[in-house]
Amino acid sequence: MALAYLWARPADAEVTRGEPRAGRALDFAYWEWGAETGPPVLLVHATGFHARCWDAVARRLSPALRVVAVDLRGHGASTKRGPFGWEQFGTDVAAFAAALDLRDAIGVGHSLGGHAVTQAASRQPRRFAKLLLVDPAIFAPGQTPARATAFPSVDEHPVARRRDAWQSAEQMFERFAERQPFRLWRPEVLMDYCRHGLVASKDGFKLACRPRVEAAIYMGGGACDITNTIADLPHPVTVLRAMARERREGAINFSASLTWPGLAAAFRNGREVRLPDLTHFIPMQRPDVVVAHVHELAGIQAPGAERDQPLRSLRSKLERARRARRAPQGAQ
Repeated sequence: MALAYLWARPADAEVTRGEPRAGRALDFAYWEWGAETGPPVLLVHATGFHARCWDAVARRLSPALRVVAVDLRGHGASTKRGPFGWEQFGTDVAAFAAALDLRDAIGVGHSLGGHAVTQAASRQPRRFAKLLLVDPAIFAPGQTPARATAFPSVDEHPVARRRDAWQSAEQMFERFAERQPFRLWRPEVLMDYCRHGLVASKDGFKLACRPRVEAAIYMGGGACDITNTIADLPHPVTVLRAMARERREGAINFSASLTWPGLAAAFRNGREVRLPDLTHFIPMQRPDVVVAHVHELAGIQAPGAERDQPLRSLRSKLERARRARRAPQGAQ
């Protein structure tokens, strides 16, 4: 599977698209790139993030695709009204896909977004053709994540107390750029996170996703079990899973995968791609990996694939000849 994205290493990627088209549906803000009538790709972000965190992915996707990234409830420029339960996010994504009349879309969800897009595909099965779940926050049956149970109330959750006031996106960028896990991100993705994750306030800027809302979403992570939904879903599902998690890791630790290791096998038509060198923030570290898998699901050939085919064929022939020479005489 690694060969699927060898063509697009971090230094890649000429950006092929400009600024997206902004829209609003059902009180949800969204941004759109590419062909207005092309095969649709719906991008759904993680808790505390926003649609524009997908810019580095969207700008590198084929211009033949219609790429849509939505701000979830409580995030970005979308409605700030609750409820903020995980089942509500699934309901919202399903309703949003219907409002835009998406059909046979590739649903791409990171973390909470993966949980939400899985629910949406179950509720609106004809709106989706395939799913790409990027280290989704989907847990083993009966498991409640520590960050949902380790704190007695929203106000005592450390995320509720995170810094909220900033003078500028640049100040936020400079503070985060040398800190984990942000220092592992592509700089342009971190800048997108800062620039589009703030809203104006009387003293400067504040976070678009309020810290108490973000904490409440984390604490609701164990309340929406979608085990039966997963088992019944007929769609082909690719699960990208980050480095394995150690048992001793704390409640607020995103250095490793959040995903149930048995998730891909629990789908009717699931497959897993392990990415052991990457953290939970796969789209922020390696947007090219996400791009390669979206293109694969869409049946779009990677740049240079036709040109490189003769070289791959030659390598394959040489490898077969090498194996034949090593084989014992009489072996078949």
